[in-house]
Order: sequence, then C-alpha cells, then structure tokens
Amino acid sequence: SYFCMLFICLFYLFLPHNNSSRSLRTPSFSLDYNADCFRKDGQRFRFISGSIHYSRIPRVYWKDRLLKMYMAGLNAIQTYIPWNYHEESPGMYNFSGDRDVEYFLKLAQDIGLLVILRPGPYICAEWEMGGLPAWLLNKKDIVLRSSDPVVAHDEALPLSERRPHHYCSGGRDVPAHHFVLNLFRSHLGEEVVLFTTDGAGLKYLKCGAIQGLYATVDFGPGSNITAAFEAQRHAEPHGPLVNSEFYTGWLDHWGSRHSVVSPDLVAKSLNQQLAMGANVNMYMFIGGTNFGYWNGANSPYSAQPTSYDYDAPLTEAGDLTEKYFAIREVIKMYRRIPEGPVPPSTPKYAYGAVTMKKLQTVADALEILSFSGPVKSTYPQTFIDLNQAYGYVLYRTTLPVTCSEPTPLSSPLNGVHDRAYVSVDGVAAGILERNKVISINVTGKAGSQLDMLVENMGRINYGKGINDFKVHENAFSGLKIH
Repeated sequence: SYFCMLFICLFYLFLPHNNSSRSLRTPSFSLDYNADCFRKDGQRFRFISGSIHYSRIPRVYWKDRLLKMYMAGLNAIQTYIPWNYHEESPGMYNFSGDRDVEYFLKLAQDIGLLVILRPGPYICAEWEMGGLPAWLLNKKDIVLRSSDPVVAHDEALPLSERRPHHYCSGGRDVPAHHFVLNLFRSHLGEEVVLFTTDGAGLKYLKCGAIQGLYATVDFGPGSNITAAFEAQRHAEPHGPLVNSEFYTGWLDHWGSRHSVVSPDLVAKSLNQQLAMGANVNMYMFIGGTNFGYWNGANSPYSAQPTSYDYDAPLTEAGDLTEKYFAIREVIKMYRRIPEGPVPPSTPKYAYGAVTMKKLQTVADALEILSFSGPVKSTYPQTFIDLNQAYGYVLYRTTLPVTCSEPTPLSSPLNGVHDRAYVSVDGVAAGILERNKVISINVTGKAGSQLDMLVENMGRINYGKGINDFKVHENAFSGLKIH
C-alpha cells in the first residue's frame, strides 16, 4: 500500500515453470550495477508486475485472476503474507484452504509468473493492524514495529517453507530493521535479493533505506516520473530503476466516495516508465475483498470498507475493465503478450428479491452468541482482555441513579473504540463514536439496564496508533458507573 515507506520489504522471486534444458542450469537472479538492470539466469531482465493479495481472494478464484494477469502481459506478481492471517492464536499456524500460500505460489509458478514476496512481519496493506496479530496487545506496554522481543516474533515457518522456490543472487527503529533483515537472511540465505521501498522523496529514502539492501521508490500516475527516479538515483546511483508500487487506483474509506483514477492517466504514466527501462509493479492489479473483519483503518480514525476494489484493472469480482485493456496495450509495446483469449469476466446472476425475516435481537440471542457466559468485572475490559480480537462485545451494567433529566454518558478520552450502540432497558439511546461523538444523554430509573454494544471497525494499520486497543478502562464515564 502507499504507506509502505519505512519498513523492509522482501522482494523474493520464485521459480517459474522451466523446460527440461533450462532446469539443468542453476537459477540465478542478481543486480547488475554496471548495466543498471536485473539479471535472471544471466540474462538482462525487467519485471512488469501486478499486486494481488491471496488473502483477499477466495482460493477457487486464484487461477482465474492469475491467468488474467498473465494474459495482460505481466511476467511477475507481488503479494503479502499477513502474519495475523496465518497465526490468529499464538503458535497456532493455519496454511490451509484460502490460507494455503504454498498452493498460491505454486499456481503462479505453473502459469509462468515470478513472485515478489513481502512476508512482513508488518505489511500495512490497509489490513487489520497492518498484519500484526491482535494478541500482541496482551503485552500492554508493547512497542509495535520495533525490536521488542514479542514483536520480533520468529516467522521461521513461512520463511523456511518458501526457501526451496526462490531465485538467488548473491518509524524508524534501526535495530528492528536489522533484526528483520537478519531473520530473512538466516532463513533464506545471503543470495536472496532484498529491496526496500520508500516514497519517491529524499526524506523518505533517508529514513527508510538500509545499507546493504537495494533501495526502490513508489509513486502514482500523477507524479513527476523524472523527479521520482532521480530520488532513487540519489540512493542508488547505479542499478535498475524500480517503481515498487505504481498506483493504478486508490484506497477507500467508509463514508467517502469510491476512489477512481483515469485509465488514460495510468496507461500514459506506465508507458513513460517502461520507455525509461524501469521495472514496475502495479498496486493493485486486483484489489479483492476484506472478508470477515480483516479490514484496517487509517488515522485520524477512518475504517476501510469490506471492498478493496481499489479501482484496479481487474475489479473486486475479477472483471475485465477498460483500464485492464489500456495497460495490456502499453505492455504490448515492450514485451510479447501471450497468445490466446483472455479469460472472460465472471458471469453474473439475478436472484430476484430476497425477503428478510427478523429472527432475534442481539439481546434475545445472547446465550447463543456468548456461549461461555458473561464476564464480570469492575471496569470495562478490552477486547484482548476478553480474548475476542474482532467483532462486537456487549458491555452491560445498571444505572446507578435515576436520571429523570437527560444525563451525559461520555467517553472523554475516546475510550470507546470504535463505535458503541447505547440502549436503556432495550430502548436505543444513541451512539458513541471514536473521535466524533464522545458524549450522549441518557434517561432512566436507578437500576435500569444499560447496554453498550461496542463494534471493532478495524484496527489502525499505519502510524503511531497501531497499538489499537478496543475499549479502555475509561471508556464510559459521566454516570460514575461501576
């Protein structure tokens, strides 16, 4: 995502399908500083890549999306490995079904696509807590994206499992950067080509570039291309030009209009970069969907929606767009496009009207929804204290006094994260919302049931606010409720 400015990115190139004669040779991938290019198996190489996140696309559609990317003329894809997607509970890894990243990588290999892999541990990506597991917050004073031993969790399993496939060559927490770098090296070897990616400005590169790693930049179609690559040249006087994240669209927030970027503008900028001999990764080529509760949020608090369409060349549903074909025409000028028809857009069906039927309210279904029963405490506990990272938590108490006149119930320090639906004796009283509504008025008799259904709308994925606890001890005040 566009926030990937100050953290290490691993660009990790996987073997494509080789014929028998070439498979006899040892594969290699390297930086050629004299010729200002990459070399793959000794030959000059330039990647034209697109970002696709397997975690945002159901497994059944992976092949369709990858084929469409291949038929657009791409020779590589880029993807993240979200740590929290694979280790939702400490020590309990899940690499099956939609989380089978090994299968996804093998599928790309079979189709003929190289893979640029970014395994984190922090990824941003407009993803819940930037890919960091919420259970890290069990340590209250944890400093995320740092060299804190808990944050420096060993990602040995996903890294070591990927090693057999790789191509080889030979906020700034410097110790954290070097810890991650050493972790990569210990599992992947000294030969793997590692990159960093930063914004196309000297201040970003000064803060984000790491000695011994190749520095690249990212920028969108409205940027000054010459100035952007001049910034990269300041950090890397020689070597390949690389735009690691060329933005084909932009991210969305709840309550805002869908972001749209012109196909003509994207195609024109891509053409200019390829004409300069640059390597380009398009972010995103397909955005996909934030299923479940995996969406992130930005600060000041603004949550991402379920859709991660990104106005990408392939829509959230994998449909072909004008932008897709515009990009394909540009790529045709620089490399041979695979022959054959492009897989069509997915057929759509009209299911007609769906009649909704009310079954139960949340209050009526508590015994089903909370099968372990209520947790009693003097003060509100965080979601993490309750071992529930996502979704909703109902906080229930009673009015300590009779409130004949409207009486403030407040969350003065934004203790409610992110939205609380307040009711008295089952009657809606109002909504408390982070940074927007920190006080509402309630009325009722002493002993009336006060419910506050708190919704986690997604943890912040970038910046100082990523230590995003949901509900604090000071979440509710004003009525002196205990």
